Amino acid sequence: MKNKFNIVDFQLGTDLSGKKIVVAMSGGVDSSVVAALAAASGAETIGITLQLYDHGEAVNRAGSCCAGRDIRDARAVCDTLGIAHYVFDHESRFKESVIDQFADEYMAGRTPIPCVQCNMGVKFTDLFKLAKELGADCLATGHYVRRIDQGDGAQLHRALDPARDQSYFLFATSQEQLDFLRFPLGDLPKSQVREIAAELGLIVAMKPDSQDICFVPNGDYASVVRKVRPDAETSGDIVHIDGNILGQHKGMIHYTVGQRRGLDIGGHADPLYVIRLDAKKGQVIVGPKQALAVNSALLKDMSWIGGESDTILKAKVRSMSRLVDVSLERSADGSATLSFCNPEYGVAPGQAAVLYHGERVMGGGWIEETVAAYDMQKVQLAS
Repeated sequence: MKNKFNIVDFQLGTDLSGKKIVVAMSGGVDSSVVAALAAASGAETIGITLQLYDHGEAVNRAGSCCAGRDIRDARAVCDTLGIAHYVFDHESRFKESVIDQFADEYMAGRTPIPCVQCNMGVKFTDLFKLAKELGADCLATGHYVRRIDQGDGAQLHRALDPARDQSYFLFATSQEQLDFLRFPLGDLPKSQVREIAAELGLIVAMKPDSQDICFVPNGDYASVVRKVRPDAETSGDIVHIDGNILGQHKGMIHYTVGQRRGLDIGGHADPLYVIRLDAKKGQVIVGPKQALAVNSALLKDMSWIGGESDTILKAKVRSMSRLVDVSLERSADGSATLSFCNPEYGVAPGQAAVLYHGERVMGGGWIEETVAAYDMQKVQLAS
């Protein structure tokens, strides 16, 4: 097995027989193959799964992770590979640091990214500590990103396959964490990962990928918010940017910036989009697509692992968006102003803006507010 499947470099030297690798195992095919590759390297390999949420309803639900059936799958894979497997219950911490914050962000009229919060806290911080306590030489995960060691510290790069790249969700990784982490799948296509799993007889070889928000049943995030915050569906006005009230909404948790469908308002020849959410007034502000364009955004809580760069950067402002040209002006208080070289659409407070120089992740921050590209009053007068 060693010669056939030892196809990745864990960057721990040529002889791994005296090394120890801890693998973060979610119960999916990606982390399972990482465990297989680690075991094939000759290093002592330990699988760790964090039980993060509900012992009940997620047990048999496809597309989840770190709960119920997924824990059983991770244990079965470890049994197949002949490696140790430990489960740690972090449900309370996950609820407080991820689920509660997810609900609060929607209540505040923002669009959260719980996967980043999970990576920043429960997964990397807690797993990092557990792996260190177990005497590991590194912590390996199934994320599709690349870690490139330049001698003066590791760099985080996009995955070789752009369609699988998960670097957007890891922008807040610290340098200390990155030096200890390993991402063996960054150079592999998903098809090869499944082939390895199948050849090794792992039960997860054809298991579907987990959904983006693992704790949201069937993509119904509003039901999760209602469960955590029962007062989440307070109704209010749907207001055009010209000030006219067009109708009523059933709660701002049902709306996000850039949304077009589901507004339930008629009488307009041109389509209307959600431009912003005013939590204080309980209003959903709508307007034409042109009103979505922004010139710049204020970022808070910046994370930076890219050293100094005075070049034009590229940024992603949503996980599935394209890279766009930007410039960045950082401040001493940890905030930054992100300026777009061309107006960008659908930039939502609560999301992250992640900065790249080539394939390298330089850092990123949380979008606090935006500056509109166009004065809509002037646009309407001109038309």
